[in-house]
Amino acid sequence: MTSLTYDIEHSITIPSGTSQLDGLLYIPKQASGLVLFVHGSGSSRFSTRNQFVAHCLNEANLATLLFDLLTPEEDHIDNLTRAFRFDIGLLASRLVDVTRWCQKQPVLHPMNIGYFGSSTGGGAALIAAATLPDTVHAVVSRDGRPDLAAESLNQVIAPTLLIVGGLDDVVIGLNQSALSQMNCIKQLEIVPGATHLFEEPGTLNEVVRLAKAWFVSYLNR
Repeated sequence: MTSLTYDIEHSITIPSGTSQLDGLLYIPKQASGLVLFVHGSGSSRFSTRNQFVAHCLNEANLATLLFDLLTPEEDHIDNLTRAFRFDIGLLASRLVDVTRWCQKQPVLHPMNIGYFGSSTGGGAALIAAATLPDTVHAVVSRDGRPDLAAESLNQVIAPTLLIVGGLDDVVIGLNQSALSQMNCIKQLEIVPGATHLFEEPGTLNEVVRLAKAWFVSYLNR
């Protein structure tokens, strides 16, 4: 891989066990932190919603890494059988591997790391944050499934923001229950009028506003 430089989107490949995970990395010249995106069921590094959020974080001088949690072969199997999307242990272990890879890159090493998880990726992000307590400095979950990280919730020490759509009643309950089990700095924000994918006008912009403020506050320290 060529050396990482500023203000260019890099297509990268990151090893995780015997697998290779594809990603998109962007580092603003004045980057003060790095946010790893942990997408949800059936999504990828090309998710338009996550790419929009990443671009807005780049404007706030935060580096971003969007990467695929599954290989192309695994993704094909998952689309047919859903065999991998709820294997939270596998997804979290790959996030840990990607985080450690980032720490080994000279240009990224000085940066505090945060996770932006969505859907099932929110559960994987919390497990990985509990696994790497000295490394992960902030977590934001967008309509995530923190209940999938039930055994790890009380071990998370990174400040955690849970964002849920106001019309997503089931997920609101799951996030409220998870919040009560966490001992870190924590906050639940419910975005009025939003469904699970935040497709309603203005709702994703509210996610960006909340996430940006959280990451700027806790990754700049």
